Amino acid sequence: MRPPTRTPDWLLERIALGELPPEELAAARARLLQEPDGAARLSALEADTAACLARHPPAEVAHRVGSRARVSRARGMLPARGFLPVLTLVPALAAAALVVLVRPQVPAPVGPETELTRIKGLEPRLTLYRQHQDAAEPLAEGTRAAPGDVVQLAYVAAGRAQGVILSVDGRGTLTLHAPESGATSVPLAPSGTHALPGAYALDDAPGFERFFLVTAETPFALDEVLAAARSLAGHPEARNSPLPLPSRYTQTSFLLEKTSP
Repeated sequence: MRPPTRTPDWLLERIALGELPPEELAAARARLLQEPDGAARLSALEADTAACLARHPPAEVAHRVGSRARVSRARGMLPARGFLPVLTLVPALAAAALVVLVRPQVPAPVGPETELTRIKGLEPRLTLYRQHQDAAEPLAEGTRAAPGDVVQLAYVAAGRAQGVILSVDGRGTLTLHAPESGATSVPLAPSGTHALPGAYALDDAPGFERFFLVTAETPFALDEVLAAARSLAGHPEARNSPLPLPSRYTQTSFLLEKTSP
């Protein structure tokens, strides 16, 4: 008889952070708690997160990263958009920029093979949070957002070394989120969830805003990715189709549906 499926670490992290739609979160949590070590794994991860937050007080973290403003121009060609310094976010969300969830496992020697095993089966992804007065709301794919909503972008690189984050909207506008400047990709943290150091205010573009994370194993010029994004931005299928890029790139996206102003 096959052994029961064990909740993977990437899903355990999302359960701990509440980064799933409510029904999916409840089902995943119930399955986890039925596993022999499920409750212990979840408790260990939550305890580790609390310890990390204690080591990095939110006010201190916000002070460190709050002075950096987002720059929305890609090589001087992209229009300015509504970037805000991360200090405008609630302090707990600012703290997330420095907190990496550590898996509750027995320590082992870490090397290239160990790291590869650790991230096997995990794909790069984007996570978005919406600011409220006293909380940061994790958003699900397809969430409806309104002009003026302030969102924070975070990524999981899953071992990919280099990347770029950009978005296209229903008006066909392309916005570059990372890197802040330059013509090449940026190094990515290989594991954990990492927030960009700035928030983003949605404008009144109709229809949708779709964010892309494009990754590769080695540094790459932005020209090819930006050209692909511009091509897609003017296409009727921009809401759903992938960027027209070669297979050497890995891409993932996150769609926000836009409400009318």
